[in-house]
Amino acid sequence: MYKLIFLATVQSLFLVSSQIFLKLATARMGKFSFTLDYFKQVLVNWQLACSGISIVIATVLWMYILKHFEFSAAYPLISISYIFGMLAAMFIFHETIPITRWVGLGFIILGVIFVVR
Repeated sequence: MYKLIFLATVQSLFLVSSQIFLKLATARMGKFSFTLDYFKQVLVNWQLACSGISIVIATVLWMYILKHFEFSAAYPLISISYIFGMLAAMFIFHETIPITRWVGLGFIILGVIFVVR
């Protein structure tokens, strides 16, 4: 079970990293247009490349998890990504998180604890 928890945590980190990089990439992109300049800008956006690499790694890890562990134990563990997402919102994007979201996150953590026991 510890191996599953470790792999699900790493997979969740890559999953959230992908979304963080995607948000950073979209902030750098200008307004969408069907022009060569726009697509050049997209192709040299390193945050977009990092987002793609992160999601590929997360997907490969998820495929490994699905192959080697029970789905009923593995799938709830990817909710760990909500924890990392909330922390990223707070520390990277400096968002104010309302108490209701923290309470919801607490319920998610309790759910993860129940699943791994």
